[in-house]
Order: sequence, then structure tokens, then C-alpha cells
Amino acid sequence: MFKTKVTELLGIEHPIIAGTMGAGLSKAELVAAEANAGILGILPSATFPSKEEFRDEIRKVKSLTDKPFAVNINLFPMLVPIAIEDYIDTALEEGVKIMETSGRSPAPYVERIKSGGCVFMHKCARVRDARTAERAGADLVEIVGFECGGHPSTEEVTTLILLPQTVDAVNIPVIGGGGFADARGFIACLALGAEGVLMGTRFMVTKECMIHDNFKNAFVEAPETATMLAMKSLGEPARVLRNQAADKVVEMEKQGATLEDLIPLISGAEGRDAMAKGDLDRGMMACGQVVGLIHDIPTVKEAVDSIINGAIAILERLPRP
Repeated sequence: MFKTKVTELLGIEHPIIAGTMGAGLSKAELVAAEANAGILGILPSATFPSKEEFRDEIRKVKSLTDKPFAVNINLFPMLVPIAIEDYIDTALEEGVKIMETSGRSPAPYVERIKSGGCVFMHKCARVRDARTAERAGADLVEIVGFECGGHPSTEEVTTLILLPQTVDAVNIPVIGGGGFADARGFIACLALGAEGVLMGTRFMVTKECMIHDNFKNAFVEAPETATMLAMKSLGEPARVLRNQAADKVVEMEKQGATLEDLIPLISGAEGRDAMAKGDLDRGMMACGQVVGLIHDIPTVKEAVDSIINGAIAILERLPRP
């Protein structure tokens, strides 16, 4: 029904991209479920301490689906840096055909990525970064607004403004993210000029996502005001679920805390342990403002079907000229 340049380039049924989730959430089971539901699931390389573990997880995804999926190469600064080139090469060796980068400019890695015949996507949060990605050779660009879970830009521009600005600024297909979780957001995103819709928080609150039920239930009950920005003092703001850990980070930032001071609270290891145990107040969890629109815990396929069927119904009821 919704055929776009994104479905054509990526070989997926629906123009929906499931946002990459760290902290061990976007594992093979979830990525494969997303692929099998007709959307693009993305496996994050930064989750895996070694390229061997990354290779094993790619192979696990391939054992669970024969549909397209992508891998993410994280270009944000990391507390424990990884050899980016090694992870790119591992994905290419395993036959991955879609690669997403996020964070800093992908220019140093584009030739390596595209030499393997990959469709190359870059996720960013500013118009000028989208232009940079296009010049570098990106086939697609994803743009996320201030509402998004994870890393918005320091400029704090909403998706409603940022997305059409980006569509006007580049000549490659644009995927919009930040504030989308249902059929209404899906249609709105396409109406703003996007060729695809990026949704992260929606797919975190699904049965296949390996986050503790305490978090899923908390998200279902959460209002749109349940998120906050942390780590602004580090120049890498993150929108996260408001909890004791996030409040503590922001308070420490106000008092001039350094990165070293904050590491015990912001490290991925702390967050993964908290999520595994269902501890809502320990560790920081990325979460978009759109959590206020999520009120159920469906399977991935049920979520996708609801979005697509709802979008069709919206088009049918809209006035015709």
C-alpha cells in the first residue's frame, strides 16, 4: 500500500525503520521480528564487545529471517571505543546489505561501506549534518527531532520543523524520526515529505523486546512529560526516561561534574544491569516523548499491522479535493 523510495531501496514491505536500541535491546530476536513484520530492523554493532560476538549475532539474525535487515555503526564517542573498521568489515563479510551510521560524520568510512555493495544510511539530528552525509555518499538520510529518544541535537528543533527543512535541503530520500509511534504519526511523517518513518520507542514496548516487563509497564503508564534531557554539559544530550539516575546526572552536571564523575551513572553496563533486573531508578534508559502515546504491549507484527491499517483508514476518511 505505502510504496516509497525507501521500500524500493531497502527491499522492505512497509516504509518503517525500527530505531536502533542499545543496552542489549536490539538483539537478533527483535531485529528478526521486525524484518519478518515487513519493516527494517537494525542490529547495533556497539552492543558487542568484540567483532566475533557481533558476527555471531548477525548470523543469528540470518537464521531467524530471510528478510532484509541492517547493522548500525556507532560514530558517537564511546566510553570503551571499538575498532570501527573491523566492525564494518565483519558486517560486509557476513553479507549485510544495508548499513546505518549515526553520530559523527561518516565520511571516513563511506568508501569502505559502499565497496561491499551496501545501501548506506546515515542518522543525524541537524540539517547541515544531513547535507554532509549526502555529500559523503549516503543513499538515505534519517533526521531526528528534539522529541526523539536517544540523542537529539543541541539545537533543540522539533521534528515538525526539522523534517521538512531536511527534505528541502537534500536530494536523497529522507526518513523522519522523533515523535512517531502510531498511524497518525506515520501519515504525518509522510505528509512532511519523508519517504520513511523511524520509530524507536514504539518497538521498545513490544513483546519481543528483551527489556524487563517493569520498564514496559512503566512506559505504558508514562505521560508525555516522563522524559528528560541529560548529559547536555557533555555536548551529547540524551533524552531518557525520568528516574533517580537521570535526575542525579543532571544535578551533578549543574554542579560542574566531569565525564569521569558521571561514568558510574551513564555507563552502558549500569543501564544493562538495571534493565535486566527491572530496576526503574538505576541506570539511564533512552525514551522518546512519544511514550505518552503508547498504551499497549503488542507483538512487533501487531504493532506494524496497527500502524499500517490505521494509516489506510486515515487516508480513507480524509477529505478529497
